[in-house]
Amino acid sequence: MSRSPLADRIRPKTLSEFFGQEHLVGKRGIIRKLIESDQLPSMIFWGPPGSGKTTLAYVIANTTKSHFFHYSAVATTLDDVRKVVKEAKERKEAYNQKTIFFLDEIHRFNKAQQDAFLPHVEKGTIILIGATTENPSFEVIGPLLSRCRVFVLNRLENDELSKIIERGIKELKIKIKDDALGFLIQASNGDARIALNALEIADSLIASHRSPITLKLIQEVFQKKSLLYDRMGEEHYNTISAFIKSMRASDVDAALYYLARMVEVGEDPLFIARRMVIFASEDIGMAQPTALVVANEVFRACETIGYPECAINLAHGTVYLAKAPKDRSAYNGLQEAQEDVKKHGNLPIPLNLRNPVTKLMKEVGYGKGHERYPQKNKNLLPEKLKGKKYYRG
Repeated sequence: MSRSPLADRIRPKTLSEFFGQEHLVGKRGIIRKLIESDQLPSMIFWGPPGSGKTTLAYVIANTTKSHFFHYSAVATTLDDVRKVVKEAKERKEAYNQKTIFFLDEIHRFNKAQQDAFLPHVEKGTIILIGATTENPSFEVIGPLLSRCRVFVLNRLENDELSKIIERGIKELKIKIKDDALGFLIQASNGDARIALNALEIADSLIASHRSPITLKLIQEVFQKKSLLYDRMGEEHYNTISAFIKSMRASDVDAALYYLARMVEVGEDPLFIARRMVIFASEDIGMAQPTALVVANEVFRACETIGYPECAINLAHGTVYLAKAPKDRSAYNGLQEAQEDVKKHGNLPIPLNLRNPVTKLMKEVGYGKGHERYPQKNKNLLPEKLKGKKYYRG
């Protein structure tokens, strides 16, 4: 009879058993306060793999005695959402019990699927807890994001990871040598799931004799990357950051190296290509406008071809973007303009730029003095910003 994975078997049920994320669940943590006051909002947990997003959702459900549904966006349909909502309404009316809908990888839901949550989150029919490794500002639609509190989970520290591994060791009733434990902690890169999976695999390899797990055995386990890493693994955030910064510095060799690391652990090629499209406008911009064309074509190629061949397209695009001249003037100009929008709000648009669609509008000056060709118009910005320069290309 097969058992559930070690990570599931030792999953904490209470906040006192939860290791890590002290800023959220410690004595002064906001999530602890929300639980104690029974004022749970819908939430988005944003953090690296293995940082405790799923576990924290389970702890919240158990602590608040809420009914809990756990779905992954990869395999969830709108029919599943409707079914949960229907049951949530019935449960609330019959037992006054809250329902938590936990959706892992919420960033994989498209706009229409995310839209389906809006009325139910608004009415409080369900408490939505979405988990994502991606920046929710880009991956979660604005209306849903505005109805949720976003909580950032940090990569686990070594001492926190050590406590989680110790719990796994007790569950498996095994021993591990100190050097093997140290390597396991370092090689797991703050990811509790990777650490526990590696520990369980190592245990399976010594099941016939209860000798301690050695450094050599743990190293052997970590060579089998397909058993340990998902597509978001291997220092996901650090590696993509190093990749972008290498292209920004025009260091082609470093950029190719970090690309190779991501390809080797099976990183989603569309994730890499998406960042390249952003980079093409943000960092290269007007210095070489065709960079955006190349980046978009790389993205399209990754969509069409997929691994392993699309790695060649990614390499082609990486070299092109790294070698291209850099110019952030368009991006910097946008940021400055956005700051003025935040500072001044909706300043009155000059009358000469307004469209006189009615007789009254024309009489009060809409469109007056506006020339067909922009170079003849000297007063296009709102009066308060007259003469302001955003683009310095």
